[in-house]
Amino acid sequence: MEWYRTALNINFRAHLGASLVSGNSGNGRIVVGIDGSPLSAAALAWAVEEARLRGLGLQILHAFPALVSIIGTRAHEYYPEVEKEAEKSFEEALANAPSTDGIDVVRTLKAGNASEALVEASRGASLLVVGSHGRSSFRGMLMGSVSLHCVTQAHCPVVVVRQSG
Repeated sequence: MEWYRTALNINFRAHLGASLVSGNSGNGRIVVGIDGSPLSAAALAWAVEEARLRGLGLQILHAFPALVSIIGTRAHEYYPEVEKEAEKSFEEALANAPSTDGIDVVRTLKAGNASEALVEASRGASLLVVGSHGRSSFRGMLMGSVSLHCVTQAHCPVVVVRQSG
C-alpha cells in the first residue's frame, strides 16, 4: 500500500499550525481543495501564499456530490439545486479568499467524489493542499477521510493544513 512508502514530514507555519507533507515533487501548479469549511479556507490561504512564494499557478478545486438514482443516472429533479448550492459555496469561498492578483488561477467546480477529484487533479501538480477536516469532521481525529485519501494516493506532495493551537 502506498501509505507505507509515503514519507511524512512536519511543515510548521506559525499562523496555520503544522501541516503534514507527503509524496514526490513535481513542476506544475499548486492544487487546493475547498469545501466551504474553515479549514479549507485556511488551506486556500496557505496555497495562495505558497503559489506566490514559488511563482506557480494555482488550481482551486471544489468537488460536490454527483447525485445518482437507483438505476444509475443522476437524480435530475434535485441535481440543479445541488449544483446551484455548490456554485454559491464556491463563489463565497473565493470572495473570502486572499487576493490572487499576479497568480495564474484556474477555478474548477466539479461534480463527483472529492477524494478522487483531488487525486486526479494532483497529476502533474507540484503540490496538493487540503484542510485536515472538511464539513463533516469528527472531533479528535488527526485527519478526515478526504485528506487521508489524498496523502496516501496523490501523485505529488500533499500539505494537510490543520487548525492552529
